[in-house]
Amino acid sequence: MFLKFYGLREQPFGVTPDPRFLYLSPEHREALASLYYGIESGRGFMALIAKPGMGKTTLLFHLLEKFRHTARTAFIFQTQCNSREFMRLLLVELGVQNHDHDFVRTHEEFNKLLLQEARAQRRFIVVIDEAQNLDASVMETVRLLSDFETPRAKLLQIILSGQPELADKLASQQMVQFRQRVSLLGRLTPLSSDETRKYIEYRLGVAGYSGPLPFSEEALLAIAQSTEGIPRNINNLCFHALSLGCALGQRVIDPTIVEEVGKDLDIYRHLTEVPNSPASSWRPVQAAATPDFPSVFDRPYVAGGAARETLTSAEAKAYMQQLASQLKTWKNN
Repeated sequence: MFLKFYGLREQPFGVTPDPRFLYLSPEHREALASLYYGIESGRGFMALIAKPGMGKTTLLFHLLEKFRHTARTAFIFQTQCNSREFMRLLLVELGVQNHDHDFVRTHEEFNKLLLQEARAQRRFIVVIDEAQNLDASVMETVRLLSDFETPRAKLLQIILSGQPELADKLASQQMVQFRQRVSLLGRLTPLSSDETRKYIEYRLGVAGYSGPLPFSEEALLAIAQSTEGIPRNINNLCFHALSLGCALGQRVIDPTIVEEVGKDLDIYRHLTEVPNSPASSWRPVQAAATPDFPSVFDRPYVAGGAARETLTSAEAKAYMQQLASQLKTWKNN
């Protein structure tokens, strides 16, 4: 473990959604503020959409922490279920062990909880993560939950969190009624190179690190390029880079270590078969943004849109023939 080697109190690039490690980029901060305002003003339905690994879950945990003493909250992770299972999961998350399989009675039990919290003047917040996986019938069940209201206020605040497929689902014709109820829509986009650096600095600081960054400027640029600014990818690459740096006794991570880790994490190197492998399907990968430091995930060619490191025999032969033809043309000119 590299914690002692780099002077860290705890793991800075863990895989759990710990709110302490939430780095608020401008977009993350805006999304958090919008959701907070939406709950405070009783907007009912809200949505947060982002690619996988962008920190949606961590941000939502951070949001719920702000309402820990003033609201009843539920966080639903399991979204591949039917309506009956969804309601039972919701009650269990709220601390109610419901063994009744009757959907109507389950609904009534939930209604009682809502009214109970309303009388106590407490908010009721339900977060549904990975909402893009919800079946249409379950989406309708969720929509009907918003009918619980008084003439003055919504009794329930619902946040749908999901990948871009959630936006596709909400935009479909059969979701018109649902979409009309979504009063706030937030999104998260990948971090820029500068934000990637700040993200790494922030997480190291939370973990107890002090002093100059244990990453060279070139390594930081490589991390930003190869991870595409996605926090989960950054965590994974930085964890393995620090692990390798520790094994090598190297205090500062350089581009060579980042490149080596990138190769180790490249799933395409482990495929048993490469799809669309005919020689005509590959094309050279474009040069990286920094000529003297290519991205660690750049490969000699791309087949079927997926970068790979080695050619098949047929592809190698075709490639050499193409090079020979190009050299002959160049010589004749």
